[in-house]
Order: sequence, then structure tokens, then C-alpha cells
Amino acid sequence: MTALPETDLADPQATPAAIGIRTVGVVVPARNEEARLPRCLDALVTATTVFQQRHPAGPAVRIIVVVDLSTDRTLHVAEQWPGIEVVLSESGRVGAARAAGVDHLLGSETQGGRPPSSVWIACTDADSAVPADWLVHHLQTAGRGAQMLLGTVRPDAGEIQVAVLEDWRRRHVPGDGHPHIHGANLGVRGDIYCAAGGFADTPVDEDVLLVRAVWAAGGLVVSSGQSPVSTSARTEGRASGGFADYLRALHQQQNGVDDQFPGWAG
Repeated sequence: MTALPETDLADPQATPAAIGIRTVGVVVPARNEEARLPRCLDALVTATTVFQQRHPAGPAVRIIVVVDLSTDRTLHVAEQWPGIEVVLSESGRVGAARAAGVDHLLGSETQGGRPPSSVWIACTDADSAVPADWLVHHLQTAGRGAQMLLGTVRPDAGEIQVAVLEDWRRRHVPGDGHPHIHGANLGVRGDIYCAAGGFADTPVDEDVLLVRAVWAAGGLVVSSGQSPVSTSARTEGRASGGFADYLRALHQQQNGVDDQFPGWAG
């Protein structure tokens, strides 16, 4: 099944308030990311400021960092940022870490009288930096009726060979209607997230599995090329089979190493 492009959404003038979105919660899993987490949080604070200027009456924005099995100073970095909520996880699996952050978000919202249908969950990664209009774009899409948003990413040009970056660009559809799934740029409304069973407790592909489950639950999934997220181009990642492995395969191919691409589609 293919996600709809944004241009297929109805009522471009609708607002999040029109469909009852009262809170947007950003969930960020972080494992041994003390060096990269500050850039991530800087970008999220900027995106929050831009969003609040655009929507001064709300929805509210919450940023939740899930510090997962970290042995460096990731927890210390997260705790130093004003307004950042910190959840601790010992799973060592990104699926479980994302799920812990969403559980914290939806649980506290429900206690405050706000059902999952009033919450938009925006996901990114600790090694990534969202653009300033990221939250505005997510909420515009939610306000127009989307129950899930699949965004795009761009590898950090400062961490990747030019030839590898050009190869990556040739393999990726950048615009609306693209086929890609990235946990670093994904949004989902709380009620369809719950109906789909949430993030699976897996070390990789938790984002792909959630998208499939949302489709199976009848959710309206939209893929957008707007507001791409800058993400790390490192080739040694936190989990086997993830984005870093995909970039390493491209790197090896460019440098004449005969290697299999990971199952993850990039």
C-alpha cells in the first residue's frame, strides 16, 4: 500500500484545533548521544519557538528524551535543558525506547483529561536536527486530516563523501508521495497509534512495522517531501540493519567493496 501525497489532502485551510489536537509531543530516543544531542535539542527548541509564534493559543508542545541504556553523559545533557522531559529506558532497543516515550506522553495526557485523539506524536532521533518549520508542518498536515505523516531525511553533508551523497540522492524520491520511512521524521495521531499497537519492541524497523500496522488499521497515511530532517551520516550506528548500515553499504559500493545492502530500504 502507498501513502498519499500531501496534495491529496482535503481542506488546506483546516487547523489542528479544528480536529481537536491539543498537544504535540516530540519523542527522541537517545543512546550514547552526548555529542550529538545538543544539536538535536537546539533544533527542537527553535522549532518549538517558531510553532508557538505561529500558534500562540496552542497546541502545547512537549519534548521527551528517552535515555536508553546510555553509558556516556547523554542523561546529563538531557537533564540540563530547561523544559525537556527525560524518560529512562534500559531496553537497548530503539522500538522499546520510542514506545516508552510515547507511553509517558499519552499516559500523562490521559491523566490530564486529554485523550490520545487530541495528541500528535512527532518522532525524531538524537543524531538528527529538525528544520525550524518542522512542527508547523507536522501540525498543518494533522489539521488537514492525516493520521500519520511520513517525512524525509537528508544525510549531513559534512559527514559523507560527495560521491556517496550523490548516489544516495539518486536513489531517493525527495517529494510528496515518496516511499520512504524514517523514524527521524515521522508523525502519528495518538488514537491511530494506539489502534495500531504502538511501536514494536525491536532493535530496528520499529518505524516500518508501525506504518504497516497503521495502514492495516485503516489510518490515513501521508508522505511529504516538505521539511526534511538533517540526520547523521555516520556509518557505525546503534543497531545493525539501520540507516548507518545503509549508508555504509553505499560507501562500500562507491569504494569498490562488494557488499550486500541491508534489508532496510533507506
